[in-house]
Amino acid sequence: MSDIFNTLERQIHAANVRHGVIASNIANVDTPGFKARDVKFDEALETATIELRKTSPAHMGYAEGASGEKVAVDSRPSWGDGNNVELDVEVAKMTENAIFFQTAVTLLSTNIRMFKTALRR
Repeated sequence: MSDIFNTLERQIHAANVRHGVIASNIANVDTPGFKARDVKFDEALETATIELRKTSPAHMGYAEGASGEKVAVDSRPSWGDGNNVELDVEVAKMTENAIFFQTAVTLLSTNIRMFKTALRR
């Protein structure tokens, strides 16, 4: 039961972290020398959706904190002032991230509603 809630919580957290990084990029669009950053979203999503279970003492565990997102500098070419932020790219990333976030929140609220309905019967 709690697996779906934990997974959705991690996905929402990953989307929240990525939103902050993208917002920082947009805020620094005119800052000379600023390098765009992004969350390694595929890695964050993978750690958010895959949960390892230890069903035997012989199984290896996983490191705590494995759901930490990795922020990396984007390797796009820089403009003349050393800044490599492209506003249209960042807005597209923000839109994609917002859709992902909203989907996770919708799934979470649907699951909560289903559990409430099951408890009432």
